[in-house]
Amino acid sequence: MLAHYMPWFEAPPASAAWGWHWTMNRFEPEAIRDGRRPIASRFYPAIEPYDSGDPHVVEHHLLLMRLAGIDGVIVDWYGREDFRDHAILHRNTARLVAQAARLGIKVAVCYEDRTLPALVEAGRIAAADRVSHVAGEIGWLARHWFPLDCHVRIDGRPLLLSFGRAGLDDGEWSRALADVRPAPAYVSQQQRRTAAVGGFDWPLPKEGLAAVDRFEKESQAWPQRIPVAFPRFADIYEQAGVHASWGSIPDDDGRTFRTTLARALAAAPAVVQIATWNDWGEGTMIEPSREFGRRDLEAVQELRRRHVDAAFPFRPADLALPGRLLALRRGSAGADLAPLLDDVARAIAAGDAARATALLDGCEAR
Repeated sequence: MLAHYMPWFEAPPASAAWGWHWTMNRFEPEAIRDGRRPIASRFYPAIEPYDSGDPHVVEHHLLLMRLAGIDGVIVDWYGREDFRDHAILHRNTARLVAQAARLGIKVAVCYEDRTLPALVEAGRIAAADRVSHVAGEIGWLARHWFPLDCHVRIDGRPLLLSFGRAGLDDGEWSRALADVRPAPAYVSQQQRRTAAVGGFDWPLPKEGLAAVDRFEKESQAWPQRIPVAFPRFADIYEQAGVHASWGSIPDDDGRTFRTTLARALAAAPAVVQIATWNDWGEGTMIEPSREFGRRDLEAVQELRRRHVDAAFPFRPADLALPGRLLALRRGSAGADLAPLLDDVARAIAAGDAARATALLDGCEAR
């Protein structure tokens, strides 16, 4: 199981100002009301709105995944251009990859195809150079991240996804990938491109579970398919004045997530994608929130035991450990306790919840 991960949040003090994904140019997180910062989301993070470049937040997320039974992340990546916030996203992704390697968490990249029209419109690349631009970006991945031990592989090849269909057409994607070495196991969104070994599903709010049914049927003959599990879809775009809502998929008291995850795991594919870990703007996150707590992570634990690993050892109470670690990291004694807290992180990453608990108890008693 891999969770689709958004590295695009900016917040003080790690960043100089609140980024667009918390504000959408409409909300003002500094104006705290009733114990909440107004943010561009219908829901509220349990750890407060955060910065994706904060190493303690990234550690917290990855350790929560470890204890929930999520093997790693598929990072939403816009490339390396210093355009809009793309350079910040790349920097944050690099930090995430480094943390994942340290903690034994798997990583793959989903390249955002829709970056290309914006780059062309802004005059950053010529329309005729779109294929060579993508080839260069994927070539960079092939040199720097594909070789890492933590990178996800399918049939021995590094996994690469692309989101959207606005940038390159089918033939252009084939040309962009032709000379990339090592050749990735490329998977395109929902429909299988010629260069792809298969497709990955994604929540479609105007269709709901009917879209899941269709993907299951259409993908049966593909060499690889990545089904999707999702908890809901409840975007904030209309309220933020960005554009009309894409539609909605009800949470249904957790049944939407449990149903889609159970169906995805029962198909026994090489990869199941959870959409998403933390897209707060579209409300598809399973990251703990004030509204849902750790409910969805507990569901992952239960369904992993049922469909993947009957001996999976972690229980709901263990999911509290990364939060305790983060609180100590953020506290006034965090720097002094850093060596012990590093031991806590290593214990959780190693799957030793008992040792992590004992270490945390000792740190909190100081």
